Amino acid sequence: MKITVLSGGVGGSRFIQGLLRTKGPGDEVTVIANTADDIDLFGLRISPDLDTVMYTLGGGIDRERGWGRTDESWNAKDELATYGIEQAWFGLGDRDLATHLVRTMRLREGRTLSEVTAELCERWQPGVHLLPMTDDSVQTHIGIDRDGARELIHFQEYWIRLRAQVPVQEVVIRGIDDASPAPGVVDAITGADVVVLPPSNPIVSIGPIAAVSGIRAALGATSAPVVGVSPIIGGGAVRGMADQLLTGLGIHISATGVAAHHGARSSGGLLDGWLIDATDEQQTERIESLGITARAVPLWMSDDDTTDQLARDTMDLALTLQDAR
Repeated sequence: MKITVLSGGVGGSRFIQGLLRTKGPGDEVTVIANTADDIDLFGLRISPDLDTVMYTLGGGIDRERGWGRTDESWNAKDELATYGIEQAWFGLGDRDLATHLVRTMRLREGRTLSEVTAELCERWQPGVHLLPMTDDSVQTHIGIDRDGARELIHFQEYWIRLRAQVPVQEVVIRGIDDASPAPGVVDAITGADVVVLPPSNPIVSIGPIAAVSGIRAALGATSAPVVGVSPIIGGGAVRGMADQLLTGLGIHISATGVAAHHGARSSGGLLDGWLIDATDEQQTERIESLGITARAVPLWMSDDDTTDQLARDTMDLALTLQDAR
């Protein structure tokens, strides 16, 4: 089978690990990664979600943090702070720095982000075909109130420097209206047997991917079932700052709220099926009233066994939907 995954960083990467461990021997996995988290700092292009997927699947991730390189050191970051560089709040590790240097060098030579990603993956061998959602520059900004005035700051500053402690007023994805799908992205969706939305942030991970012109249309046109995994368990985000973003945008913090935000494919949305945690089983009926098939299973990816089982449950729901057509 051809399986296409639309992914953010940490949660998506962990899910994909389970998918790779449980897939059939002839199955092919393509990952379309969010690039709206990308940021230009210190003269470098940094692509956090692409790198997290690549490092995780290639065995180079710091498993405890869930991001960045294993056996990392922070000398460059400390030196930047010593020089008084304001953006030193960004956690740029010494080993990680090499990836950003290579990416930036290649982009300045005229290579596309897709081409650079393919080159980086030659080293890491992630076991998937890793594609950026677009080769165009797209960056998420968060609207906050600062001293009574509205201000737009980059998502990374909101998440890392402010630790997502400031109320969200709006989310603006700069460049999204002019962005086109990267080569291979549309074909990976329309030619898939199954499309999966793993437990990734619905606003700043899945949202930007689906907002790229042509990708949402491809999701609507594909004959593959589109199955998502809720990033919300029991009224709270599994990881990250989804709570703050959902609250700021007026979206109910629940598996049902996120399902309604994504919408049913039958009504122009994204989903055919939605996995929710067993503790949220009472929400199944409400989700299905939206036109989305729901199934309650354990969602916590606390170890390899639970992650693998979640991958199996996701594929089982997808194949059930496929057989029902």
